[in-house]
Amino acid sequence: MPPASKPDKSAGDLSSARKPLWTAIILAGQRPEGDPMAEYCNVRYKALIPIHGQTMLERVTRTLMASPHIGRIVIMAQSPGDLQAGLSPDLAEHGAIAFVPSNDGIATSIHGVVGSDIAPWPVLVTTADNALLTGEILDGFFKGHSGQDVAVGVVERRTMLAAYPDARRTWLKFRGGAYSGANLFALLDDRAKPAVAFWSSVEKDRKKGWKIFAHFGPSLLLRALSRTIGFRQAMAQAGERMGLRAEPVILTTAEAAIDVDKPEDLALVTAILEQRERCPAD
Repeated sequence: MPPASKPDKSAGDLSSARKPLWTAIILAGQRPEGDPMAEYCNVRYKALIPIHGQTMLERVTRTLMASPHIGRIVIMAQSPGDLQAGLSPDLAEHGAIAFVPSNDGIATSIHGVVGSDIAPWPVLVTTADNALLTGEILDGFFKGHSGQDVAVGVVERRTMLAAYPDARRTWLKFRGGAYSGANLFALLDDRAKPAVAFWSSVEKDRKKGWKIFAHFGPSLLLRALSRTIGFRQAMAQAGERMGLRAEPVILTTAEAAIDVDKPEDLALVTAILEQRERCPAD
């Protein structure tokens, strides 16, 4: 299916002549043995957990469709047909949305499609449980992308705690601050492929920053553990080892780092969405 070249006004503007169009990959798979949150919510697939009137997958998809940065959407899951059947018809049958089977490895699934006709460059990767994603967050992420081969969206701990002092996140601690991921990854072109291949080798350790940096040698690991290196510098050095330019994009919206991994996350996301409905942004 070729990339969309014309916007579909009935389902969101998927095109912009002024900005490069990105392919958005939504990771909507789950563990082969099932997902605890899906079981908790009594649904078969985590991506189809309903929150405040819409499934998580539908929320993320509609947000991406409404963004002028996005030209195509690829939904990846082990059972893409089931997820397609669980979406509203305007999404399930939209010509700019593809449903692609994945395997049990996130990185290997991405590596198999990026840069192909299915997911042409540049590529933005996000997740189906990124239910608080907004156009404002996407705008901030793409504003911070200045041609890096790989860019990773993060939120600084002070930003998160100022808005949600009780929020529990996984923090990567560096000199000058601690950061939590926002489930937004920019892959610019073929030069990003070594980073995807590397991620495949460390995917099981993705919550343990020190194990990831250990792959880049003792010097970088020691500086990361002793917090004598900033996050931006650490990513830059890791990127250099792979022959690419890698940087974090530090987002100023706390909600960017809140996804749905635990029941308390679901309660928080639901409360935030209810508050947004009561007090919509101007």
